[in-house]
Amino acid sequence: MNYFLIYLFLEVLISVNISSYIGAFATFLEIIFSAIVGFMLLGNFRNTLAQSIKAMQSRTISMQEFQKLNAFILLGALLLIVPGFFSDIVGLFLQFSFFATLFAKKILHVKDDIDIYDTTQYRKKKDDEIIDVEVIDDHTKR
Repeated sequence: MNYFLIYLFLEVLISVNISSYIGAFATFLEIIFSAIVGFMLLGNFRNTLAQSIKAMQSRTISMQEFQKLNAFILLGALLLIVPGFFSDIVGLFLQFSFFATLFAKKILHVKDDIDIYDTTQYRKKKDDEIIDVEVIDDHTKR
């Protein structure tokens, strides 16, 4: 609830300031333009999702990265559809994975998990479970 009130306050503050600077007609055009871009991103989301699935199958991204990338792209597209300058700015930034990761770490306090596809981490974890044993056979044939 607190985050929603902070968001609402920032949305009103930023929208009123920018609208008073650029005028009513330009504000109207910006709302229409950002909604069109948001709907286009939603329409293109199927292709983006297919590319992410291929990247996950080829193990270039992990399952957590797959989920984060697609969730933030979808959230960003929805924020572009919502009228307001602050939501448009946040929605635009969420389309880029660098800003989406930064948003997840700083705002949502999401911690990074160990990437199971990172070969150095996997080998290190796998090597920790290995017990070295030397077998000496005392029963040799004479």
